[in-house]
Amino acid sequence: MSNLALVGLLVAALAIIAAAVAVIWLLRRRHLSRRALRRANPANDYAVRTDWSRSTGTVNYSSFVYFDVDRDGSYGVADRPMAGIMVRLFDGQGGFVASSRTNNAGYANFTMSTSAVKAALRLPGAHRFSVSVPPGWRSPSANDTQSMQFELAPGSPAGLVSRDLPRPVGLAPVRTLAGRIAAADSATLSVMANGQMLERHTLAPALAFRFELAGEADMVVISGGGLDRRLALSPYPTDLGQLSPRALADEAVARTIGFDDVTGRGFRKIPCGHAGLDWRNLNAMAKDHTKDSEGYVNGNVSGDHVAYTSSGYPAEFSRETPFGFHSVLLSVAWLKAEGETALIESWLGDQLVASDEVVLSALTPLHYAPMLGEVTRVRLSTKHTWQMVVDDLVLAG
Repeated sequence: MSNLALVGLLVAALAIIAAAVAVIWLLRRRHLSRRALRRANPANDYAVRTDWSRSTGTVNYSSFVYFDVDRDGSYGVADRPMAGIMVRLFDGQGGFVASSRTNNAGYANFTMSTSAVKAALRLPGAHRFSVSVPPGWRSPSANDTQSMQFELAPGSPAGLVSRDLPRPVGLAPVRTLAGRIAAADSATLSVMANGQMLERHTLAPALAFRFELAGEADMVVISGGGLDRRLALSPYPTDLGQLSPRALADEAVARTIGFDDVTGRGFRKIPCGHAGLDWRNLNAMAKDHTKDSEGYVNGNVSGDHVAYTSSGYPAEFSRETPFGFHSVLLSVAWLKAEGETALIESWLGDQLVASDEVVLSALTPLHYAPMLGEVTRVRLSTKHTWQMVVDDLVLAG
């Protein structure tokens, strides 16, 4: 082919492109002109719709996941939305379509539209929603996989509807109890439910222990070796740290610091003097202040605020006069740091009285309960400098 012919083809192609652009421009201008006329006419301000044959919108079709605090399989006032849970969508033939993680409100959203090419839900028929249950968790609601039937619905916002929405999916971690005992100590640990003993364990010297708790267990009692204590169990995994003979007395009056009274707004550095303590590198924040922050949402167990270690740096709370350190709920702020190691060091004056390493999750708090009778300073840090989330700090004195 001669150069002249190539030039001719190029000119023709450019002419076609220019004509197409001109047509698109004219159509666009015509559309804008019609829209301007409609908006200029007051009769169209509140017009009754008469044409229900088309659907051009897109809506979010959602699967809701919650932390089943009371483990009854039903979403109730005690339960909380869960963030960061993976939900997958499959078509009627079992083919994977899309995935989405739950947001701070507990919803995994999938776009639905018969007119949007990229919508996850576009066609009628059966679709299956599958909630990915984390390892070591279960679904008390027993509905982590649900099939929904979709039908065409001209005139509806998306042109597609299901006969119902997916039922809320409840998740709960299997509760465990962990701790350590010093080389010179030994004790007996009893697991109780409604005042009745469910099981008893002999804690051998110089060994760590960890075991699953029965669903009905509500208290643990430790006796012997000067380590006597009792702890009301929470809905979360529990770590007692290294059992210390300096245990908090049963009759000690405890108080809970939940951080909601630090600020009524989204964020504030915790000032010294709050709750009668000095604070270093700890901030109070509303659980939904930061987008896609799984641990801040899932680690919030009361009210709407949590505390966290500022920028992941070591943080402390302290007081010149001793106070009892009963327990605290700890999480890691982000799912990217799942399994982060936390170090909690407790001091009485210049003496280190407890030092425990625990593993954190962004999905559930850990109930760390050293039950120390007297401390003057507690230091919180993480191995890889991820933010640690703190809620319901229980102290005495």
